[in-house]
Amino acid sequence: MFVQKFYLADTHFFHHRILAMCNRAFSSIDEHDEAIVSRWNSVVRDDDIIYHLGDFGFHLGLNSERVRSLFHRLKGRKHLIIGNHDVDKKGTLHPTLAALDWAARPEHALRTRDGGRDVYMSHYAARVWPSQQHGAVHFYGHSHGRLPGQGLSRDVGVDLPDVAFTPRTFEELTRGMIE
Repeated sequence: MFVQKFYLADTHFFHHRILAMCNRAFSSIDEHDEAIVSRWNSVVRDDDIIYHLGDFGFHLGLNSERVRSLFHRLKGRKHLIIGNHDVDKKGTLHPTLAALDWAARPEHALRTRDGGRDVYMSHYAARVWPSQQHGAVHFYGHSHGRLPGQGLSRDVGVDLPDVAFTPRTFEELTRGMIE
């Protein structure tokens, strides 16, 4: 069996207000969080790679034990691209997230190859990105579906209809973008 790569952003685990702010159709944050865990584990296998493009959770200090428990329930080798809700008031990675068993040190941006292309990932949308002129794709989050991509860039947040709170592959995310 071959390893797959998946991408996802803006899960906002434990963030009660995200339900109303982003019109997420769940009756409670617990239902929301459990739905994401279930959908995540329905597609990601233990050895697969998953890139989380920021805003993993909310009120991390208040929920540190819950964050650890939820993290360990999620399948895959997890990489974190740091989002604005993943840092403390000083802008450093929140200690709760820093203590988790990420596959690599969390970063503000990462690059990988997928689908025969370079993929540049950050929490924030960029107008230009590395290797863009050579066909590189840019995945971002943060905008919750409110900022359309340009060229070969797109939001991979859970709020997008084709993401639907489920990690997606490069092929799924670039369908219709790449000839």
